Amino acid sequence: MTGPKHLRHFSEELKRQIVELHNAGKPVSEIMSEYDLGRSTVRRWITRINETGSSKAADSRTPEQ
Repeated sequence: MTGPKHLRHFSEELKRQIVELHNAGKPVSEIMSEYDLGRSTVRRWITRINETGSSKAADSRTPEQ
């Protein structure tokens, strides 16, 4: 049985930095290569942080917060 390549944890600060790079125009492919991340991971962080302000899946803040 083959598991994930390696399980890593990233700080909220790093996730926000990556999203800022993307929002400033850096292509996802370059971010993936530079940080050794999968496309779905980068896309998930971009979507969550841009929509809710947090990378957490179940953030309880309202859009106004």
